[in-house]
Amino acid sequence: MSEKKGELAIYEKIDSASKSIGLDSSKTAVLRVKTTDNPDIKEVHLTSGSWDDEEPWFVIDENEKIHTLISIDTLTNVIKDLNLTQQENFNLKLERTIWQHLPIDFGDVWVVAMDELKNMAKQSDKATAVKLDIEKLVLDIKKKHPSLFVDINTIHNNMIRLKSNELN
Repeated sequence: MSEKKGELAIYEKIDSASKSIGLDSSKTAVLRVKTTDNPDIKEVHLTSGSWDDEEPWFVIDENEKIHTLISIDTLTNVIKDLNLTQQENFNLKLERTIWQHLPIDFGDVWVVAMDELKNMAKQSDKATAVKLDIEKLVLDIKKKHPSLFVDINTIHNNMIRLKSNELN
């Protein structure tokens, strides 16, 4: 009885995973790996669905662990999409950080930031990823190119001078 409960739990996990990625659970291929007398050979049996069903296929190994099987084309597309999402996320964070520092011309600051990033990439070892603090990047740009940003202190001091001139 506990074996059936375990089997049911596995299929519930597969059904839940299918739904979370937008698959129709009735069109989900489930495969089971079985051991053979030869330790170098395993058998794969289709336990539900069809060999023509959408990816990913779910594979239950001999230890009852669930794996997914996808084509290289699908994997390549997933990686491309993740890279694009990562790039978009970075761009949004950089944009937000630039705006928080009150640029006079956002486009100019963006170009300087991209140049700084290209220089960092050239200087870093290709094997190691550059750990980037976006806030520090923008602050460094602000220090090197203060004319690209609104200087609140100068505006504040000018307003105080104007007020004092009006009073005199």
